[in-house]
Amino acid sequence: MAKKKIIVEDVSVRYILGDFKETSLKDVIIQKLKGTYQQKEFWAVKNVSFQLDKGELLGIIGSNGAGKSTLLKVISGIMIPTTGKLAVNGTLASLLELGSGFDGELTIKENTFLRGAMLGYTREFMEKTYRDILEFAGLEEFEDRLFKQLSSGMKSRLAFSIACLVNPEILILDEVLSVGDGAFRQKSEKKMIEIIKGGATTLLVSHSLSQIRRLSTKVMWLDHGELLAFGDPKPICDEYEIFLKKQK
Repeated sequence: MAKKKIIVEDVSVRYILGDFKETSLKDVIIQKLKGTYQQKEFWAVKNVSFQLDKGELLGIIGSNGAGKSTLLKVISGIMIPTTGKLAVNGTLASLLELGSGFDGELTIKENTFLRGAMLGYTREFMEKTYRDILEFAGLEEFEDRLFKQLSSGMKSRLAFSIACLVNPEILILDEVLSVGDGAFRQKSEKKMIEIIKGGATTLLVSHSLSQIRRLSTKVMWLDHGELLAFGDPKPICDEYEIFLKKQK
């Protein structure tokens, strides 16, 4: 039996909260010595477990603050879970925040090769792939422009193109298919379908329920860090749609 691409077991992420504007370090130490110090904490993800096979696309839905982005950061290796464990089997490319991993003082070309190196690809591979990345992003005429001079749409197109065209085994995307013009969104979705058919395992956070319905093979519904549902997209999306209507 093929090895699972992603295994998440009872993963939780806790943030420590505190108003240090009102409480000085000296006061905290005194309170700890007296035994009166109370630590505030917030659990962004609570005991989440799931597994994904090769070629599956997991659509992750939930309201703002549900823990979606935090969970993706854990799977991407950016954050270490407070409790639980996980296994990610394969080369991974993640696109979590617009502009992350890029240097504003470098050109598009320089940033593309830098990003490729950060993802673990050789210069030879990036030289073969570079023109395809530029063409897909529609940035052939801008390769010598500084990254900081790009519009948000151009930055997003470049980031998405690099993430998808380096052929990762696991691709993680957080609200990146909703940016850019309509033509690029259609091209992005078409590319996502190619990636899935090519066997890549993908995790996609999106507030577009129609997009989740079209692309996902499985859906996860998070609410206040807890896993409410995981499995077949249609019934979960239907239930979530009813939930959203009740919130209005």
